Amino acid sequence: MNQHHEQATRLLLLDRDGIINVDKGYVGRKADFEVMPGIIEVITEFANQGFLPVVVTNQSGIARGYYSEQDFAELTRWMQKLFSWHGLPHVPVYYCPHHPEKGQGEYRQQCQCRKPEPGMLRRAAHDLQADLSRSVMVGDSWRDMQAGARAGVKVLCYVSSEAAPETDETRYCKVYQEASVAQLLPLCQQIIGRLKTGLGA
Repeated sequence: MNQHHEQATRLLLLDRDGIINVDKGYVGRKADFEVMPGIIEVITEFANQGFLPVVVTNQSGIARGYYSEQDFAELTRWMQKLFSWHGLPHVPVYYCPHHPEKGQGEYRQQCQCRKPEPGMLRRAAHDLQADLSRSVMVGDSWRDMQAGARAGVKVLCYVSSEAAPETDETRYCKVYQEASVAQLLPLCQQIIGRLKTGLGA
């Protein structure tokens, strides 16, 4: 069992808008993509310790018709270049283009991938042969924390100045909360240490 633990990939699961880039509301084009201060450094800290960064993002802007999946793919390619300029590994991106009420056409559906549902996280773990119990979720919405908890992630980083709601789902998780991404930076080693010992929460 321990051997499997050593081999299984650990993920740094990242929401996109509000974590990787400033959330300006439905960012689908390069001109609107402003990198969040501190995020490159946070990803670097985890990547240096063997965590694979992965983006898991709700993109209801696609569902609403504000930009296309092709626009999103182009912006994602540009974001990958940005990561590689900073010496980061290739970052897989999982996204949900659906919305249960506001979606147009085929995008209007109740799906398993839109956070707080854990579908995207589970798919990433399956594709990347990762151990979610030794991974970490970083997001600026409580939906991100719920998705993490439902997928079996034990360590959650909630980037928000709002009080964390009390929800049963996250009761057995360790939740770190900071008001900004940059404020997570001093906590990275503590979080990594916690996951390394296998203590999880």
